[in-house]
Amino acid sequence: MFKSAGIWIGLAIMVVSEAATLKQVEPFWSWNTPIAWTGFIIFADSVMYRARGWSMMRSTPKEFAALALLSIPLWVLFEGYNLLIKNWYYVGLPENVALRYFGYAWSFATIWPAIFEGADLVGVIRNSQPSSGGGKPPAMFSPGEVVSIAVGAFMLGSPFVSPAVVRPYLAAPVWLGFIFVLDPINRHLGGPSLLDDLHAGRHDRLINILASGVLCGFLWEFWNYWSRAKWHYTVPIMENVKIFEMPVPGYLGFPAFALECFTMYIFVQCLYQRWS
Repeated sequence: MFKSAGIWIGLAIMVVSEAATLKQVEPFWSWNTPIAWTGFIIFADSVMYRARGWSMMRSTPKEFAALALLSIPLWVLFEGYNLLIKNWYYVGLPENVALRYFGYAWSFATIWPAIFEGADLVGVIRNSQPSSGGGKPPAMFSPGEVVSIAVGAFMLGSPFVSPAVVRPYLAAPVWLGFIFVLDPINRHLGGPSLLDDLHAGRHDRLINILASGVLCGFLWEFWNYWSRAKWHYTVPIMENVKIFEMPVPGYLGFPAFALECFTMYIFVQCLYQRWS
């Protein structure tokens, strides 16, 4: 019963928040995104704990809290890129500045936990459990890894050097660049690496993360669509062909973003372990 309680609590939070949002009932109408995502995280974590007796929130609460806190500045980095590419903007935010920034922080703090908990949820559904550790760090970067880092750096730098008229079309490099830059570096820092997984013929982690990106991307757009405080897209590709607020091609970015979430967190984790 105890193991199932979180499942029902998480489901109830999601259902109540969305139902109240459809009725435009406050505070849910204005706060549906962080409330619903909190419910999802509780739900997914509880499913994981019931299925395997281990979960991020219950088994490693300090690491989970660190992930949630780190999620805020990591997403702010993408908000910084959006100042250049101008692909989305927010409406309906609280007029009170302190309340607005609290909403930002709460919403941003759910992003990385949602991706990681979503991947665990997919793993339970698929009955797969990827290896958690990294391999032995290679002594040198291979030519392919050097090319990957260079390509990724070019992708991440492209919005800074491109003409303003071109920047709105550069979402794809932003959603891919960190993968190419950081995954080879993570491998050399001794952390889990997608490249190591592929070399070893292990695909579970990749599949789970990609599927989590699809799942979370759909939920982000679903919960956002009816909310009062929300974001709108100005993506200049098939802008009028949308599912909820997102132009259809934009959904291809969510799986890539999930991989970025993984590589960015592992990079920070590896640096912390080296410095601590």
